[in-house]
Amino acid sequence: QVQLVESGGGLVQAGGSLRLSCAASGHTFSTYAMGWFRQAPGKEREFVAAISVSGGRTGYADSVKGRFTISRDNAKNTMYLQMNSLKSEDTAVYYCAADRSVFWDSVFDNAGQYGYWGQGTQVTVSS
Repeated sequence: QVQLVESGGGLVQAGGSLRLSCAASGHTFSTYAMGWFRQAPGKEREFVAAISVSGGRTGYADSVKGRFTISRDNAKNTMYLQMNSLKSEDTAVYYCAADRSVFWDSVFDNAGQYGYWGQGTQVTVSS
């Protein structure tokens, strides 16, 4: 079992940057596929980015491609989301997600594929 804690959210002006972190407890972080999702007010939770167990493969929603970068540091049990060129439509609560995977280089973009979730961190982009 793993527990996830997000941090790094806040208020930023359009065009600015933020880096979110997701710290995981437990000794098996390196066996978990990870992902970021977000939920804006009145909208459903949506996929943002995902990273494979190996860290060698990543996937992004079209809306964030070229602006966001997902990464992981297995030695620190931490996943990151670097967000650049932020837009007002990026405003949402951002959640990290994890699940054990036997697939070394697969990424998962469906929320139902993740069994563990953090509590979320608010990102607000002012225009």
